[in-house]
Amino acid sequence: MLAQHPNYEGAQLFASLRERGILIRHFNTTELNNFLRITIGTDDEMDSLIEALETICG
Repeated sequence: MLAQHPNYEGAQLFASLRERGILIRHFNTTELNNFLRITIGTDDEMDSLIEALETICG
């Protein structure tokens, strides 16, 4: 899935998630720079992603 946040740049979210041990894909291209590719994992992995995004984005 490709996702973006209206208030945060893709590179910023990518770095913040990586610091928390959550690995997603950021594309450093003009067309996809603000998008992140998120691969659906286990329920626990998705819970960790959601929790981290809530912490980062408020």
